[in-house]
Amino acid sequence: MTTRRDPYIDFLRALSLVVVVIWHWGFTILQITPTSVSPNSPIGTTQGMWAVTWLLQVMPVFFFVGGYTHRLAFDQYEKGTSRKFLHKRVMRLLPPALVLIGLWVGAGFVIEATIDPAWTWSAVILVLSPLWFLIVYLLLVALAPLAIRAHWKWGELVIVWLVGLAAVFDVLRFTQAQGWAAWLNFIVIWGLAHQLGFFYDRFVAAPRRVGWMFLWGGLFALIALTNMGFYPRSVVGVPEDRFSNMGPPTLAIVALIILQVGIVILLKDRVTARLETDERWRRLFAWVNENSLPLYLMHGT
Repeated sequence: MTTRRDPYIDFLRALSLVVVVIWHWGFTILQITPTSVSPNSPIGTTQGMWAVTWLLQVMPVFFFVGGYTHRLAFDQYEKGTSRKFLHKRVMRLLPPALVLIGLWVGAGFVIEATIDPAWTWSAVILVLSPLWFLIVYLLLVALAPLAIRAHWKWGELVIVWLVGLAAVFDVLRFTQAQGWAAWLNFIVIWGLAHQLGFFYDRFVAAPRRVGWMFLWGGLFALIALTNMGFYPRSVVGVPEDRFSNMGPPTLAIVALIILQVGIVILLKDRVTARLETDERWRRLFAWVNENSLPLYLMHGT
């Protein structure tokens, strides 16, 4: 069975990638000392800059789109044969990432053996740090067959369970000092965005008030969480904050996911109409999609 590609999904994937690349290039300030290379950002020192992160931290859109495309692909494998599904996706993502890791680790050893600056390995780690996304994404790919079967069986209940688990893990992390709970939220919270992607067809076919429900619900939750004196206002890591909402993700990212899913739903008709009438847009985003993995892997380099 073949399924017609949704140009809006391709647009979302391409736009998210472009935003991530521009964000990392434009908002990262390298601090180089005799012993380390570390990233900084103007967000923590520029008044009101945290608000920009609510729109430009687009990882929720990446995982939401991934959920939709994985469900669509899995449905084509006769409702249950997961081996081909997993093999195709893992073999597309993993080998290029391993090549990049190998090249930079090799470069690190060469630099250490010849020039030997003390900051060599901190620089290598910094260049490879965007691969955290790929690690989580591959874990969600591996879990996708189970997640999709859970979607078939329990539907919306899975969303409720994931939100509840995210809240429980935050409580364990911050009130009981259980560090393992924080790391489980990498899978639970990004798994929530991925699971919501399974509902994409239903969301965009629903009345527009559904999109507004997501947008306002997510926005009010994000405002409340980040103004209670605990969760940072920025949804990216900022050195001036006590902890990052992103690493590991917190309930603030749950609210951000809901907000951005609402925006995605509401923009669908307008963007699709533009894509259907503007050849330049179609070509641009088609090119970005075709080269998305190399662009993501290499932009840190």
